Amino acid sequence: MNAERLRVRGLVQGVGFRPTVWRLAHELGLVGDVRNDGEGVLIRLQPGDPTDTNAIDRFCIRLQAECPPLARIDAIERTPLDGRLDTTTFAILSSDNSDVHTGIVADAATCPACLAEIRDPANRRYRYPFTNCTHCGPRLSIVRGIPYDRARTSMAAFPMCARCRAEYENPADRRFHAQPNACPDCGPRVWLVAAEGLEIEPADLDAPDAIAAASRLLAEGRILAIKGIGGFHLACDATNAAAVATLRQRKQRFAKPFALMARDLDAIRCWAHLSGLEAEWLASPAAPILLLERHYDADLAPGIAPGQSTLGFMLPYSPLHHLLLADWDRPLVMTSGNLSDEPQCIDNTDAHARLADLADYQLLHDRDIVNRVDDSVWRVMDGQPRPLRRARGYAPAPIRLPPGFESTAPILALGGELKNSLCLIRDGEAILSQHLGDLEDARTAREYRATLALYGDLFQHRPEILAIDRHPDYHSTHLGRDWAEREGLRLIEVQHHHAHLASVLADNDWPLEGGAVLGILLDGLGLGEDGTLWGGEFLLGDYRRVQRLAHLRPAAMPGGVQAIREPWRNLLARLEDAGGWEHWRARYPELDIVRRLETKPLGLVRGLITQGLNAPRSSSAGRLFDAVAAALGVGGERLSYEGQAAIELEALASRVRMAAGELDQTGADASGYGFALERSAQPWCLDPAPLWEALFADLARDVTPERIAARFHHGFAAAIVDTGTRLAQDFAVETLALSGGVFQNRRLLESVAAGVRGAGFKVLVHRRLPANDGGLALGQGCIAAARAGVAVRPEPNRASSA
Repeated sequence: MNAERLRVRGLVQGVGFRPTVWRLAHELGLVGDVRNDGEGVLIRLQPGDPTDTNAIDRFCIRLQAECPPLARIDAIERTPLDGRLDTTTFAILSSDNSDVHTGIVADAATCPACLAEIRDPANRRYRYPFTNCTHCGPRLSIVRGIPYDRARTSMAAFPMCARCRAEYENPADRRFHAQPNACPDCGPRVWLVAAEGLEIEPADLDAPDAIAAASRLLAEGRILAIKGIGGFHLACDATNAAAVATLRQRKQRFAKPFALMARDLDAIRCWAHLSGLEAEWLASPAAPILLLERHYDADLAPGIAPGQSTLGFMLPYSPLHHLLLADWDRPLVMTSGNLSDEPQCIDNTDAHARLADLADYQLLHDRDIVNRVDDSVWRVMDGQPRPLRRARGYAPAPIRLPPGFESTAPILALGGELKNSLCLIRDGEAILSQHLGDLEDARTAREYRATLALYGDLFQHRPEILAIDRHPDYHSTHLGRDWAEREGLRLIEVQHHHAHLASVLADNDWPLEGGAVLGILLDGLGLGEDGTLWGGEFLLGDYRRVQRLAHLRPAAMPGGVQAIREPWRNLLARLEDAGGWEHWRARYPELDIVRRLETKPLGLVRGLITQGLNAPRSSSAGRLFDAVAAALGVGGERLSYEGQAAIELEALASRVRMAAGELDQTGADASGYGFALERSAQPWCLDPAPLWEALFADLARDVTPERIAARFHHGFAAAIVDTGTRLAQDFAVETLALSGGVFQNRRLLESVAAGVRGAGFKVLVHRRLPANDGGLALGQGCIAAARAGVAVRPEPNRASSA
């Protein structure tokens, strides 16, 4: 029997893949060798018994079935070799430093075996906070290069002791080539310092070690900065109102919810509703933050999530976190270690400089965090977990591109301005970075540039094409234009909402030649093809081109950016369009919102609207939500974080369940506010003007804010479904795709998706990428690939399944 060469592609390095190959080869009587290289894993095999003609077939079947938990096999390519291998054993060889075409595995939560070890007093890793194996532990956060070997990680600073080395070199051990492998004798250490930098002896706090001492300080109401896997957290007791209020004041984060960490699923159930699917997602190796419906009688500090109906919970995902929470039956606040809107701290020196005034104590360690990786955030919506922020546990795992994108020139998509991530495209796959943040912040912008360089080096990616947003003022746009001019690269500008559409298509494996869909794209705003600000769009198109079929009626944003920060400006602009301010003031003089508006500089702001000075008109769905929220007094006079008014409006609506045709106490239809659809010309215009009369009438009749918020959601969803399905029928489209940050609203997403399906159409919703601008770079990259020309190999079966 001739030998075979097996090329295995996918996430197959640093996950215990070679030991699995070694074990299977021995069990099946195969000889040969296995090694890591730049393309993945390379295996050479032949049967030890020449009469066993099916041994390699059985090996491939079992390799797929028994793949290690963190591994992902994308392809096994089999090639016959000439002659037989000159060996009678099976060996694991050193890595080959060839060009990189493989992926890096994301950081993974502590596995059950490692957790059992740190809890076992008889184990040499008892209470050791850096315990890991090939099934868990840090990856992206410590890596400096590929192939993924210890010398290319921050663990290179910690030579292994004899016992760790023996584990590392034993193919039968689960720590075989676990690059961060360490123990108390040879690995990183953890210590506790006071704010001024003096180390605290645990014995002084009657604690056996620094982590136990930190736990006691938290129980006393102190605020701690804790160095984790991908960055620092600021932690305090989530039931201590004074500690939470102090943390908010110090961090200057006055309304945005705090993330929570609880010891286990049973602890979470005391504070929030938890379905089986939600429990499974929380306990997955990625261990994300998951938004859960809160128990309203939960005895948490009132400052945890003001104005919210949800709580963001995660489980401990490192040994340090497990040890810290071991004795806690209540949750800890575990929010990013930074001043509000700045990037999270990742090194001890920076933490001492930036967090000394925020935290009373700091729990530090000496394993360097090479790459900042924020916590991922998900929410179960429309029956499935959907990402709101893709970072730890998921990035930078490659995403296979749909059929038709198998061969592309190297492309780098630079993303947008907010919630930025970048995207590398090559070899039929996309490598999307972790969430990087808002580039309006100078620190984040600097880190963004550093991440561009890092990913280029890690994946040896040299772009030939750059894809950018069309908005001329975005940091990423400036960078892309300068880069393209300097290096002579092709530059492709992509309209913002077209990128959203392409993102949800790629997220659902829609083929390049899969045909046009109707995209419903709802967000804050993006620069449109006509030079105006869009944000409530119905676009017919595919990866190459789109046509604007309908949109929300544009309204002025008086004061420009100020209108995003002060929702009352959007309400005033909508009222001006729906009869004029004088009409509403005369008709409803006693309403609280009318009285509040009269305290504002109405003459100045109305003048901006009338004259069109610093008052750009926008079809933004986000600004419509802001206007309704302002009418109900939701979000305050000035927002403290992006999307606050819309999020709090959804929280109000979530307390009311409404049925179609429901009647109010007067016998009128109360199920949803009406919208007008103007179809006299293309594009159609969806006008919210009619809702204001009904909304103000409800306010005058003292209808509760919860019911008004629910009526708005119900009516808006019905209007979207009606407009979308009418357009789909007119243009003979069978599939509608939903994207944009507004579709992170669970009530709206589920209502629209159900309505579209109920009308007999297919609906595409994000599955692996955020609907917000965090998924924008993938859409940009796919559009650039489609426009630049790719080698198309149609796959009818995948196309039909999409």
